Amino acid sequence: MATTIIPARAIIPFLVGMMLLTGVCNTLLTKYQDNQCVRDCDNSDPKKRRHFEQPVFQTLQMFVGEMGCWLVVGLMSLYRRYTSPSQSTATYQPIPATDTENDNDTNPRTASDNASIHSTTALNPSPSTDCSTPHKQHDCPSVLRGWRVTLLALPAVCDILATTLMNAGLLLVAASIYQMTRGALVLFVGLFSVVFLRRHLHAFQWLSLVGVMVGVGIVGLAGAIQPDKKPGGVAPEAGGDVSADAVMVIVGVLMIAGAQIFTATQFVLEEWILERSAIEPIRVVGWEGVFGFTVTLLGMVVLHAVIGRTEAGRYGPFDMVEGWRQFWEHEAVFVSSVLIMISIGGFNFFGLSVTRSVSATSRSTIDTCRTLFIWIVSLGLGWETFKWLQVVGFVLLVYFTFLFNGIVQPPLAFLRVGEVEELLPEEPIEHN
Repeated sequence: MATTIIPARAIIPFLVGMMLLTGVCNTLLTKYQDNQCVRDCDNSDPKKRRHFEQPVFQTLQMFVGEMGCWLVVGLMSLYRRYTSPSQSTATYQPIPATDTENDNDTNPRTASDNASIHSTTALNPSPSTDCSTPHKQHDCPSVLRGWRVTLLALPAVCDILATTLMNAGLLLVAASIYQMTRGALVLFVGLFSVVFLRRHLHAFQWLSLVGVMVGVGIVGLAGAIQPDKKPGGVAPEAGGDVSADAVMVIVGVLMIAGAQIFTATQFVLEEWILERSAIEPIRVVGWEGVFGFTVTLLGMVVLHAVIGRTEAGRYGPFDMVEGWRQFWEHEAVFVSSVLIMISIGGFNFFGLSVTRSVSATSRSTIDTCRTLFIWIVSLGLGWETFKWLQVVGFVLLVYFTFLFNGIVQPPLAFLRVGEVEELLPEEPIEHN
């Protein structure tokens, strides 16, 4: 049997745990970086101190982390070169299912998972050809042949827009609200799958999308009603300042929710490309890292020339020189940047290692736990305060996301269906 990059099923819990850990670290380290004072830190007035506000720079470091996937690809190539031919077919493959897992008729949970919109199928465009093995990929039709690999720049550009908007939104909201608002992704993935991929949504799925919208709205409302203290420990004051903080939270939530439009577009583009290509998912992430880094760096240069050098843009998010100064001169910013790059690379590796080996229920549980851990740590560090209304919004988000994915049954009998069509048969690749 061919060796896979996924080890024995016994250590899948370890890989899932590492995926969860690195995913949690991505958000918490970014928020920690936002809280670092980088200018006028000795000013007696906390409001005049400047903190790290470089969302474009944070997008650049994300792509550096994604490019780290090429290190894994290189190590895999070396492994194949120095192993026997029978082991040279190592690639990303799902773990063979056990007899118990294949017994769909007697295992309700497995049947529910199989009815979800998620898929565990390999990235093989042709059922008659094993395109997942490197030495056979030349026999498979692929839209990414030769120079056409640059098509991956399209989802990379979507990733740039989405990540930059989310990083900017994270400056204005608490880490847990940021993570919960990202749950709006299912709304746009569902809509775009119908419009562009010609998928079909059942009545309960449309109801779920409305529920997700309500959940995101309640989460944002919770943050607006009870704004958290600003970086540096500056608490919101009475009167107009509270209103200003509430407006900033609403703006931040809208930016993060709006960013999911670009993320959903990225997923749809990746779906279209992966359905027509024989390429390992980790190479997709690596190529998107290369293209994303290049485009972001060029964009930083242009924005610095147009905005960053002006008097109004000086020391702002488009001042590239100031961003690099903050990166090199402030140890906390530098160390957190390195850790973010490592955590993003680790999240991609562990995520790709387990995404086709666990059930839809498990994947959704991982995402839920990720949000909960971010919330708990953020509360423990004093970055935000507990809000009951936020709990209500989070519960609605989790329930309606589970309902949309077919993990839980609709409460009304007439909404229930026997089988749920997969919206994205090729499992979307999570990048951060």
